[in-house]
Amino acid sequence: MSANVLAQWVGQWRGEETIATTRWGQGGPATAEFIAHMELNGRVLVQDYRQERDGKLSLQVHAVFVAEPDHDQYSLYWFDSYGFVPGVPAPGLWNGERLTFVRSSPRGQTRHVYAFDGDDVLTLRLESSFDGGVSWELVMTGRYARKH
Repeated sequence: MSANVLAQWVGQWRGEETIATTRWGQGGPATAEFIAHMELNGRVLVQDYRQERDGKLSLQVHAVFVAEPDHDQYSLYWFDSYGFVPGVPAPGLWNGERLTFVRSSPRGQTRHVYAFDGDDVLTLRLESSFDGGVSWELVMTGRYARKH
C-alpha cells in the first residue's frame, strides 16, 4: 500500500518555485523540472531534479524515496549540487494527505512537505530549523504540473 503513494510521482513534472531569502542566499522566482521513476519492484522512487534561476542552472538534486515495510513509513536519501550528502536517510511519514520528511545535518534540519492537488499537480514546501525543530523558517514553495 505505501509504495502506491510514491507511484503517484512517476512521470515528468515542471513548475514554478518561490525561493525565500534566507541565510543561504537571496530569494526570488525559479523554475524547476524533474523526472521520477519506480525501481526495485516498486519500493523505490528515483527522482532527478533541476532548478533554474535567471535562466541559469542553480540546483540539481538526485533523490531516492523508499517505501519502508512499516505502513506509511518512508525514507529519503537526498544528494544535491550544493554538496549535501546524507549521513542517514531522512525519515518520512504519509498522513493520508501529505508526505513529510525531516532531513538533519550539521547545517540544521530541513522539512519537506509534499502534497498532491488532484492527480497532476504536486506541491512542495521546504522549511529549515536551526534550533532542533522548535521553530521553522520558510525556504521554498513549489507547484509542479505533470507533463503529458
